[in-house]
Amino acid sequence: MVRLEADIFRERPLLLSAQRLSARGRRDPLLPTTSLQVRRGQLLLVAGGRQDHRTALALVLSGRMKATGGLISWDGTQKIKARRLASALVDSPGVNEPEQHLSVRDLVTEDLALIPRRYRGALMSSPWLKVNSFEDIADLWSEQVDPARRLELLTSLALANPHTDLLVVDSPDRHSADHADWLPRLQRLAFDDGRPLAVVATVGALPPSWDGPAAAIGNDDVPVYPHKHPDEDEPDAADTPELDPEVAS
Repeated sequence: MVRLEADIFRERPLLLSAQRLSARGRRDPLLPTTSLQVRRGQLLLVAGGRQDHRTALALVLSGRMKATGGLISWDGTQKIKARRLASALVDSPGVNEPEQHLSVRDLVTEDLALIPRRYRGALMSSPWLKVNSFEDIADLWSEQVDPARRLELLTSLALANPHTDLLVVDSPDRHSADHADWLPRLQRLAFDDGRPLAVVATVGALPPSWDGPAAAIGNDDVPVYPHKHPDEDEPDAADTPELDPEVAS
């Protein structure tokens, strides 16, 4: 009997859990002590007033930077490499946001080249743009793309890697004061029946209408979220976190 891909996804309620996560800066904390958790099929919004705090959290959650305090696990392991391989960091300012001088076509070419060769196959920018319905913006500069379309493009590129299960989006609200330009897209990605994701978005402030899972940068305690899966096991936090000597670019 052929098993549906969606059924396989539902059998693996992947969980990202962070307890009292922090990162030191030269003078002030780069990431104030923060706790959160999110599983596959959820969108978690994490509010923080400072861009450097939001970016630091996005880097740590996606495995691009090591925390200096606290525990963080993904899919039951605290190894940074597992989190880095399963995650995609999207549009982080000063890290991997699109350069303004790049055309969308060139951006797509560069991003597809970053996908591991064994998953990439013969992916080329022109057919990818056509299949994913971005031909209309292919010749625009990245800075000319409107916020909603920009996020759609960047998240689609992130998902070109079939092993992406955790999506970490850094400050999508910095491009538009209208949460309708980014919130519906992230909700669709989290709740997709065919490929549900664990999605975290750092934001300057929570949308007034948002009543889903939320956290704040600088909280000290593990928050309680709605919609927790009744059979969801907490990761074993008693193990000493393993520090991986690699730091991804």
